[in-house]
Amino acid sequence: MPPYETMPFHLRTERLILRPWAESDAAEFCALLSERGKETPTVDRIRTAIGELLTATETTGIALLPIQRRDEGDFIGYCGLIIGRSSVEEPEIAYELLQRAHGRGYATEAARAVLDAAAATGRERIWATVGAWNTPSFRVLEKLGFERDQVSTEDSGEVVWLTRSLP
Repeated sequence: MPPYETMPFHLRTERLILRPWAESDAAEFCALLSERGKETPTVDRIRTAIGELLTATETTGIALLPIQRRDEGDFIGYCGLIIGRSSVEEPEIAYELLQRAHGRGYATEAARAVLDAAAATGRERIWATVGAWNTPSFRVLEKLGFERDQVSTEDSGEVVWLTRSLP
């Protein structure tokens, strides 16, 4: 495995701050997950998951980061790199926003900052996987220069795999 630099864990954009997880994020992270309409984990389970995310960050040098709006200081979602269906060499970008934050360009802005951070690590390609039904995520990824690579069928339905080369 080629040596990669550790991803920066504090990112700032014009309107957003991406930073490491804190235990105090648990209730808001739980609220985000509840918007999926499925069974929501307890806040205690989310606290455990945050600890697991922090441990994974130490191990892999990549991170999924909470997103805060700079002016308001409120949690609106997360964005970052994960191993997911990919690898530490070519990680997957992941993001999810609270519904109240949709349609304002926040996902694109956060993902662009994460891609810049990924490029700074020396990685050459990033993956994304999206449910075939998720048109808004396709728009975000297309704005960022991702291209469709393949389609797989999983228990949750069709999943489209996209890639983007990094400068």
